[in-house]
Amino acid sequence: MTAAIQQLLDIMAQLRNPQGGCPWDLEQTYQTMIPCVLEESYEVVEALKTEDFSALQEELGDLLLQVVFLSQLAKEDQYFDFNTVVETLSNKLIHRHPHVFGDKSADSAAEALTNWESKKQQERLNKQQTSLLDDVPHALPALLRAEKLQKRAKKLDFATQSVEQNLEQAEQQLAAIKSAVAANQDHAAKPLAELLFSVSNLCRQLGLQAESLLRDENSRFEQQAREFESYSSNKHFK
Repeated sequence: MTAAIQQLLDIMAQLRNPQGGCPWDLEQTYQTMIPCVLEESYEVVEALKTEDFSALQEELGDLLLQVVFLSQLAKEDQYFDFNTVVETLSNKLIHRHPHVFGDKSADSAAEALTNWESKKQQERLNKQQTSLLDDVPHALPALLRAEKLQKRAKKLDFATQSVEQNLEQAEQQLAAIKSAVAANQDHAAKPLAELLFSVSNLCRQLGLQAESLLRDENSRFEQQAREFESYSSNKHFK
């Protein structure tokens, strides 16, 4: 282990030390760390999207802190420690890359992905996960989870509509929304949810990521709203 990593682990241990540690760090639990993990993950994504590598260096450190912090909690509860996290990851990478560390071959990214998925399927069976859907995390953002569920369902030959069929389905759902709004807005929730899922599926079929598309559209909307806000303020004070 490098001196820098050991120093980081020592710092974290001291922050959690009841004798002279940090009151805030001492109050944290696995559950209270969830918002921190999510926030730091999204800040890494933001740095990647903007290609701000100075920010990326800092945000990766903040994300690493979440790993170190949770590992310290687990060490205190005698579940595992940072070293076993690293060892588990190393073993997983070796196991899932038989074309690099074993006797398999992969001449393309597609073949490498096939090897990866084959190993993942073996791991699911070892964990007694009998469904391809078992390890799709419920905590994922809804659009991203929809995409993952749709990808897994495709492997099962379930709900395999074409792009044209999906577009037709979306049009039917939009019509149902219009009818529900005209009759009783309380009935619009189900067709709205179905339309969102169909749009996510359509994005996947077209090789696009709904989560990324919506994030980009949020940025465009925010920019337009800021420009309008600035224009309105200037107009008001003239």
